[in-house]
Amino acid sequence: MVNDSTDGITNGIGMGKVGGHGRGNGGVLPILSTVAPRTHEPTNNGSVGAQRQVEQPVYVPMPVSERPFSADIIKWMDVLDNTTLLELGGRADALRAAKHPQGDVSYIVDRNINYTNLCITDCRFCAFYRRPKDPEAYVLSYEEIGLKIDAAKAVGGVQILMQGGHNPYLPLDWYTGLLRYIKEHHPIHVHGFSASEIEMMTKVSKLPLDEVLRQLQQAGLDSVPGAGAEVLVDGVRDFIAPKKIDSARWLEIHEAIHEAGMHSTATMMYGVGETWEDRLEHMLKLRDVQERSLKRGAGHFTAFITWSFQPSLTEMQQWDIKLGTAMDYLTMTALSRLVLDNFENVQVSYVTQGPKLAQIALRFGANDFGSLMIEENVVSATGIDFIMPEHEIRRIIEESGFRPVRRYQDYTLCEDAPEGCPCCSGTRSLLVSV
Repeated sequence: MVNDSTDGITNGIGMGKVGGHGRGNGGVLPILSTVAPRTHEPTNNGSVGAQRQVEQPVYVPMPVSERPFSADIIKWMDVLDNTTLLELGGRADALRAAKHPQGDVSYIVDRNINYTNLCITDCRFCAFYRRPKDPEAYVLSYEEIGLKIDAAKAVGGVQILMQGGHNPYLPLDWYTGLLRYIKEHHPIHVHGFSASEIEMMTKVSKLPLDEVLRQLQQAGLDSVPGAGAEVLVDGVRDFIAPKKIDSARWLEIHEAIHEAGMHSTATMMYGVGETWEDRLEHMLKLRDVQERSLKRGAGHFTAFITWSFQPSLTEMQQWDIKLGTAMDYLTMTALSRLVLDNFENVQVSYVTQGPKLAQIALRFGANDFGSLMIEENVVSATGIDFIMPEHEIRRIIEESGFRPVRRYQDYTLCEDAPEGCPCCSGTRSLLVSV
């Protein structure tokens, strides 16, 4: 289960009814009645790491010759070294047009619900998490989550993106109970739980991955976000998140998700001190998993999303690293379209990059504007907040020469399925075995 990384605190089972729907008495630890409000409102102190001075570790990149996909990395590094940004963008835009000749740019109306910020993984790049004894730590009740869903649906929301910290006090029954509660009382597509959250569920429940996925899917999980990927190179992960699952496990979990018949997304957060070779290795690993998943014919990655690290209020805010620039972002967008040629969709990240740069990225290979994002808490914890109303998203897309269209998580257009999300309408088969 968990060890001394939880500060020696007992797991709190019995402090409240698991899956209960009333507010708890707010003990010292915000644990387990699905009812753990903050003891005081959040401040701008950031994570524990931001409040302490920690010496920056040394990252030594692995030689290209020792990496997986080394020949492909060398090939793409040659492209980067000998291609101008505008030429690279033009190639990516041409491939985007070939894959999406209708000239649409899609987006989804959803809400990010961060059900807990209690986390024991201490990622150095995160401003959102709080440790178990922190008075700002919380777990939302089922009812609070339901109210957020209803508010999203009232303005046209078609899914929730549900993510949280790695909370060792929540058993698997809490998650399956939540999913059943949502599907019964507030039905909506649930795009939820990153690979690293699912890994925490396997550790707490002591069940194998396939069984955890089976229970989540049968309870109502529809698809899985690509969070927690950061950079899928273990040397980089040891540099920025040494307690997190390694790259092989992240990839294994997503491949198992696909085999179970669910779709997922893939992401990369760059600008944490990695090299371009690291970024290419990350993309090539994703491409490899996608190839196998597509051949299997069940689930697959529906989209790739990349964004630059935002250091404010994180443990890394004073580190001497080269952060991503606007030019890097456009290069990354174009490169991802070209390298990930078996991905249909490349999504912009206007939440971190801002609307203007996201607009330019639509001519550098991207075909999706992401989410209206009625609520967002993780990136905004760093002080970066570019959330926009729907009419502004549509205006930006139209000014770029495209037609804005609403979509569901599987990229079915809302106008083509007015009866609702195909996934939630029962067209996707339930998991039988992995």
